[in-house]
Amino acid sequence: MRHLAGFVLAIVLAVAIFFGATWGYLRLLRVPVVNGAAATLPAAGGSLLHQRNVLLAFAALAGVGLLAGICVAVPRISPLAAGLPGLGLLAWTVIYLVNVGRAVRYIPLKADAFGDGFEAMLINGVLAAAGLAMIVPLFIPSRWRRTALPVYLEPGEDLTAQPGTGSSVLLTSDWGNQTAPIQQQPGDQPPDPWS
Repeated sequence: MRHLAGFVLAIVLAVAIFFGATWGYLRLLRVPVVNGAAATLPAAGGSLLHQRNVLLAFAALAGVGLLAGICVAVPRISPLAAGLPGLGLLAWTVIYLVNVGRAVRYIPLKADAFGDGFEAMLINGVLAAAGLAMIVPLFIPSRWRRTALPVYLEPGEDLTAQPGTGSSVLLTSDWGNQTAPIQQQPGDQPPDPWS
């Protein structure tokens, strides 16, 4: 069930990248030009906090980046959520490296701002960098397993079997069977570690 939810999140993330990130990237890439003059710095070198277009574009990029970061970093989310769109971005980059014309021709909504933004991100290598970061969870083995709830044992209980049930207890530690620390009474000397 967790991987099915990860697959749905992968579709959501891919759509967010194509529509949100590409639109925001294209808006930030195109510096507004006043009266056809050559652009040097956005907002004439002043503050960008009052530029509505810049703030909207930055918000779109930040939102998609936050969604991608959550999918990459949260251990309870399936690695498919970030890995599948990351593999798609890397595959598109490989197609671009092999045949530029074919990679650009296959971009959907090419006549729209989304297609232009996707092309700009592809040409500038942003899609390759994002794809490399997004496939990292695919190579972490613990992300493929469901996290088990911790098992609390009473002092003296066996770590491997529940009494009377014959079933094994799932240990959540990667260190294997560990013994509980020795309970000391007040006034006892600590054990000598070198003996």
